[in-house]
Amino acid sequence: MRKEKILLMEDDIDLGETLQELLESKGYAVTLVGNGIEASQVSYDGDFDLYVFDINVPEFNGLELLDALRHANDRTPTIFISAFIDLETITQAFKLGADDYIKKPFFPEELLLRIESKLKREEIITYGMLSYKTKSEEIFMDGKEIHLSKMQMALFKIFIHNINKKVMKEEIMEITNISSDSALRVAITKLRNSLNLNIQNLRGIGYRLETC
Repeated sequence: MRKEKILLMEDDIDLGETLQELLESKGYAVTLVGNGIEASQVSYDGDFDLYVFDINVPEFNGLELLDALRHANDRTPTIFISAFIDLETITQAFKLGADDYIKKPFFPEELLLRIESKLKREEIITYGMLSYKTKSEEIFMDGKEIHLSKMQMALFKIFIHNINKKVMKEEIMEITNISSDSALRVAITKLRNSLNLNIQNLRGIGYRLETC
């Protein structure tokens, strides 16, 4: 299973290393940087699931960095950790696109709870060469992202959450708004062929995605 990646920007070395050690012990992959320039460079080179930024750091502060990232269409969830407790700074952080704000000092475990809540430790379901991220609803085949239509995605979700389980035909049609047996067969055949899914037709009953 892929580790969720966190970019941590903190210029207090002791605090940064403490947080990095805690988060890595919980299964996260953490990149620790000490200033805004370094964070900016790393953010463009890496594919992160979450940013944790201090505000008052050298070179390029956390607010400026987040502003630049959002203007570059980077929507990665961001948590600020900062000694600034004034309402003006907190308001600015959220206006720039922050998802959470923790005032220093704080218990490291509090940050862990906020991170777990934000990422919700999303499950990654693997099927052959496919991997499916249940929270973001992203599908990857051999590392390459696959995009489906709205209906095909609804159909895929039914099967990927019910591997080796019988799914009634009527249930599938209700969820996907497919109105006829023939349209359902066509849709399932297209999904089966495009993603190499071992979907079996249980005649007159429903369908089942079997392990490949």
